Amino acid sequence: MLEGRWKLDIMFQLFGGHVRRFSDLERAIPAVSQKMLSQQLRQMERDGIVRRIVHPQVPPRVDYELTDWGQSLCPALDALLGWVAARPEAQASETKEPG
Repeated sequence: MLEGRWKLDIMFQLFGGHVRRFSDLERAIPAVSQKMLSQQLRQMERDGIVRRIVHPQVPPRVDYELTDWGQSLCPALDALLGWVAARPEAQASETKEPG
């Protein structure tokens, strides 16, 4: 479900109850193409991680937010980020003086 180059980036943009428009996600993740962002969001919606909200207006407006189930991944991903930050190579590079 989390396989995909951009899914974690998308999730980090939506954590904390943030609701984002497609264009906001594009700006926040500049390296992703529209096609790939759209595919990743569709897969996440199908898997129950992301909710797509279509507003009936002209021009059409579509927002994305994490479902409660998707939001429940936040503590696990925070722990993973802490684990990565604590790796010995990261700590050694932070304490080295510029040569």
